[in-house]
Formats: sequence, C-alpha cells, structure tokens
Amino acid sequence: MSSFFSIGPSYIRSNQSALRRSDQREKQIDKEINDILGKLKNFLGDIRDGRPSIPKSSSLYNFYSERLRTYLLGLYMTPLPLKDHMRARRELKLIKSIRRKLNRYKLILRETDKSGVFHIGRASDYERKAIEYREKTGAYEELTSNPFNDIICAATQLLNQLKSIKRISEWQRLKMMPGRKKTELAYMYFLPKAHKKGTPLRPIINTIHAATTAISKYLDQSIRPLFDRFARSTTIVDGVDLLLQIQKYIADGYFNSSTLFITFDISNLYTMLPQEESLAILAEFLQTHHCERINGMSIETIIELARLVLQTNAFVYGKKLYRQIIGGAMGSAFTLTLANIFMWKWERQAILPKLPSHEFYGRYIDDIFFTSNETETTIKQWLDAANEFHPNIKLTYSIGKSISFLDILLSNHNGLLSSSVYHKSSAEPAVLSFLSDHPRHVFRNVIQTILMRAIRYSSTFEAFNVERRRIRLTLLLNGYPSKYINAQFEEFFAKYLSSSSLSSILPLIENEETFFVIREKLLAQPSIQQICTRKRAATVNTILDNQPIQEENRTTKQKDQKFEKNIFIHCTHEARLEGLKRYIHEIHNDIFKKTDYGDIRLIVGHRNNPNTEFELTRKRPKSSLLKETLPNKKQKPNEPPSTT
Repeated sequence: MSSFFSIGPSYIRSNQSALRRSDQREKQIDKEINDILGKLKNFLGDIRDGRPSIPKSSSLYNFYSERLRTYLLGLYMTPLPLKDHMRARRELKLIKSIRRKLNRYKLILRETDKSGVFHIGRASDYERKAIEYREKTGAYEELTSNPFNDIICAATQLLNQLKSIKRISEWQRLKMMPGRKKTELAYMYFLPKAHKKGTPLRPIINTIHAATTAISKYLDQSIRPLFDRFARSTTIVDGVDLLLQIQKYIADGYFNSSTLFITFDISNLYTMLPQEESLAILAEFLQTHHCERINGMSIETIIELARLVLQTNAFVYGKKLYRQIIGGAMGSAFTLTLANIFMWKWERQAILPKLPSHEFYGRYIDDIFFTSNETETTIKQWLDAANEFHPNIKLTYSIGKSISFLDILLSNHNGLLSSSVYHKSSAEPAVLSFLSDHPRHVFRNVIQTILMRAIRYSSTFEAFNVERRRIRLTLLLNGYPSKYINAQFEEFFAKYLSSSSLSSILPLIENEETFFVIREKLLAQPSIQQICTRKRAATVNTILDNQPIQEENRTTKQKDQKFEKNIFIHCTHEARLEGLKRYIHEIHNDIFKKTDYGDIRLIVGHRNNPNTEFELTRKRPKSSLLKETLPNKKQKPNEPPSTT
C-alpha cells in the first residue's frame, strides 16, 4: 500500500471503465456521443461566414452518431487482456482498502501544499490545528443559520439594481448572475505544509459553485490585466523572470561582492487582508493609474461588486457554517488580485522608500525578493520596521549571499552570480508516474519541462550536469524506461543543436560551449507564465475603453475570430481506448471533407479519469449542507469534522 502512495496524487488508475457494469459503460458511451454531437451541432448550426448552417435535425448527425457508437461499443465492451484486467482490479481494490482504513482509523489524506505528494494525518490533529488557526487569525465567525438563500438574493438584487440604473450592461449582468440550480455554499479544507516545522495547515475555500464566483471571476478578468501592466516593474512572474531581472541588475553595474539577497514572505496574506481597507486601496490603485472606467464600469461599481464578494464569503467546514470577516477566500480568483493590489500599496510605504532606486525589488504575491549593498544590520532594521508597519502584515525574512526564492537558488560568489534549481530538503523525487493512465504526450511534456528549467536556471555547465543526473534518477524512480528517457533527452537537445553536436552514445551535451548556446536560446524565449502576463497586460486598452459596453469586449471577439474555424471536442482517455482520437478524425473527414465545411478543423482533446487525489481525499461535505438549512444536531466541541 505504501508503494501505491509513492506514485503520487496525480496518478490515474488504468482502464477504469473496464471494471464497470455493461449498463454503466453504455451510459458512458451515450455521454461521450452526446457531448461530441452537441458541440458539433452548436458550432455548425451557428456559422456566421455566409455558408448555410446545418440544422440540428440533419441526417448527417445520425450517420456520425451511428459510426461513433459502433466504434465505441467495440472499445468499451471488449474484455481487457488478462494482465491488464488483473492490474485494473488490483488498483481498484487498493483504492477501496485505503478508503476503509482512512475511515476506520479517522485519518485524513491530503496532497501537501506545493510539494505534490501525499500526507496522512489524524483527523483530531487537523481539527486542533484548524481551531488554532481560526483563533489566531480571528478571520471567521460561526453562523447559526444557513445563509445560502440570503447570499443568492443579495447577489441577484445587486446585479439587477446595477443593470436598472445602467451601471452595468445586460451581458455583464448575465455573465455575473448566479444560477440557483448549480449554486452551492463554498466549503473549506486544509492542505498540510509538510516542508515547515510542525506541519501547519493552509486553508483553501472551494468557491467553484458559490453564488459570487462569477462576479469574482469577472472582477479578476477586468482588474488583473491592469495590475499586470501598471505594477510590472515590481512584479516577479516566475523564476525565469527573476533571473532575467537580476541579470539586468548585473549588466547595469550594481552587483558586486558586497551585494546581499533578501527574501521574506507574508504570513496568511489572503486571510489577513482588512476588507474595507483593501477596497479603499483598490479604488486608490485605479485612480492612481487613471482607470476611471473598467469595461464600462465605474470605480464605485467595481467596489460595490468587490464588497459583495468579500462580505458574503460563507462556507461549510465539517458540520458547521462560517463567514469570513477578515480577508478573502484562498481559492477565489478575485482574492489574488486584491491581495496583489493591497501589497502594491504596502510595499510603496514600508519597503521601497528605504531602497536606493537602483536596487532590485520584486514580489511574487506574498513572497518578496530584493538586493541591497547596505549592512545586514541596516537591512534588519528596515525589515523589523516593515514588520510593525501594519498590524495584519507580518513577515519572516532571510538575508544572505546564497538564498532560495520560488524554485531557484541564487548565490553571490565574490561578485559573480551563480544560479541553479532549488529543491527543498523535504522534497520527494516525484514526478508523474510513467504507469499513470495519462495520454502519452503528457510524459514527454514532463521531461521537456524539467529539462528546460534545468538549463535556464543553471548558470554553469557543472550545475546543469548535477541537475541532469538528478532528473534522470527521478524519472527512473518513477517508472520511466531508460530508453524512453534517452529518446526524450535527445529530442529535446536536437531542437537547439545540429545532429553532429549530439553524442553518438548518449543524448548529452558534451561541452560547456554547447550548453551556453542552448541556454541563451532558452532564456530568450518567454516562459508560459510570462506569455500569459503579457497577453493580459495587452488587453488594458480595451478594458479601459470608456464607450458604453453592449456586448463582450473586443478581446473576446478577436479570440472568437482566431478560432472561428476550429471545433473543440473532448473524449475520455484510457489506455484501452487508444486510436479513438484518430477514428473520430476519420469520421469527421469522411462526412465533411468534400462539403462546404471541409475547411473547418476538428481539434480532439482528452478528458482524464479521476486521479488518486480525487479518489482518496474526501473534501466535499454532504450536499444537504451546501444548500439547505443545517440539521439541528448538537456537535461536541472537539468532534472532528467529517472528511467524507
């Protein structure tokens, strides 16, 4: 059983549908077909380029459906080979056994915060730490009645009122309006920080179906691009971004043998945000950057919507109801943006005035990094003063010439910068298991991603080789065949080198010069996070358009035009369903290739089965607690919450 835990939370059991009853498999087939045909009918029935649309009753869809059903029946109903069947049964039996033991011994299984491995703790310990957290922060109040209906009414009334006085448009009202049938209260669970002393807990509030989630998402989509543009100079996007900014600091001639690196993190930032003060700072941020109207909404309207999101954050934990009275939900899209803007004001008052303008300062949400050539004593005085600047903002700092930040280690060796990948001392050698029932391209991406990080972060050929050996060992420990690893290494290096530059025996970089050629090319390429940040920042002019908004903004229209000839569908991935994606393309081409719709491209993606984290970590309370009034059942003060 312990070996099963070692494969990690992302692991997906193989061929899960093969062990279901035949009627359940038929229902799954119907679901797959209905989902695919529904998307086809919606797309081809709403063509706007002058071609006639295809009615949903067209016989083409019947032909499409029958061919797909015949093929799916063959795949889903064919028995597995004995070896695969035994493996599928063994893994299902293990899952059920683990569930029973977790319940019997009152244990809680969770994926660790940031580390991506499993952690088992006693339910009583979780409850004790949860009580301590609530008492320490004072951020939550217990409720005596279920606020579900009140929250929906408050959201609905505000949106209707804003529309009636023309402060939002009709499409904005509909975009943010909660649907009663799908709406539920949020619920809280905790993730263990296994890398920290005492394994403290991080609270997560699942707001996916909460009444104000649509408002929170729309506020985030409207305001985060503004932050990305106007606060870019003090923002660290990721480790690559930090490295590039430090290299600029060095190129400008400010880095020397006395330069110190300083990092600090803010404790419980999301939870400790003072709500009204945060809203005032949000208004100040928008006014400072002349953002008088955002997607046609006034600052006053933005603040009203934001206040609703913060003040109606009610949730279930165990069998009790709570409301957050300080901060915002960690799990709500808007909370991240609000926290960033609150820190924008704090850092301008508490830190930046003390730093010479040429020193580097950057922040990644609640983690801060800056350089200084002052004495360590002076820096400590700055940080101690910053620690007292705001009662809700407490920081823990580190100062030195070798320091880690995010996943990168930076060192000052007599005025020369060295960098490498940083691994926490508690980190497990874990990546996605090669035995997991994921699409094959996912395993290629795993190797390509960690190799790319190793080259970008390693300032020397020696540091890269140390990390390369670690990568190979980690992959081997997680079931990747040596031949497969070699092939992926060779494929990766071949992208940036000529074939003559590669070793004829092993797919390695043979010399320092070759390494630096690849590293220079990779550092010149923006990371995915950098690309996303730039794209969001590029939408600012559209967001700040002062014209009345009658329909969704131009960015959405441009996106629609970009993909106007693409149909996106998804099918469930299982190892035994190999070839399904190719066959769907064959059906589509046979039916549409020689018609007026032959230029429409079908893009088939995968939908994964539940992973072990989903199957084993029970976080969601009973549905009756998320909508209806709580039962009048007394609960003992120290009774641990239900983990089912």
